[in-house]
Amino acid sequence: MTPAEIVGLLAEPDRLSVLSALVLGARSPADVAAITGLSTREVGKALQKLQAGGLVDDALDVRAEVLKEAARAAAPVVQAEDLGYADAGVEQVISRFVRDGRLLSFPAQGAKRRLVLEHVVQSFEPGRRYPEREVDAVLRTWTEGGGTDHATLRRYLVDHLLLAREGGEYWRSGGWTDVRGT
Repeated sequence: MTPAEIVGLLAEPDRLSVLSALVLGARSPADVAAITGLSTREVGKALQKLQAGGLVDDALDVRAEVLKEAARAAAPVVQAEDLGYADAGVEQVISRFVRDGRLLSFPAQGAKRRLVLEHVVQSFEPGRRYPEREVDAVLRTWTEGGGTDHATLRRYLVDHLLLAREGGEYWRSGGWTDVRGT
């Protein structure tokens, strides 16, 4: 069943009410009528359409798998962002936690967290010292709308020796550097 067919089937208020009653636990046409306030005739007509459409089986169970399949079919295909890593494993780990230049969350596993932090630290130029407010501004762009905050990210970068700090200044102290200049 296509998403359009499901929407068409549920566009009728009586059918939507009957399906809702079944989802909420109604086990017979009489239960459905009592819950929805529809007449027995209206319930019967709606049930026939829902069964013919494949959303409800003969035992009056809602076929949730039909809805799930239609949802999957209608979902847009999300192309993974190319982050530029030659190693597909590294690319996969980072793309799971970084989307559109935003850090969604931190990996629980230490090795994966390190990969994500090494990706983030690329935002800082080696050899340059940054005042804390500038570091915070860069890290806020990474954490905006995500599942963490810039202070936690800054602390992780320092704890993993990717950023060093002294006297209110920070500098990049770890992570890989592209020396090709491309």
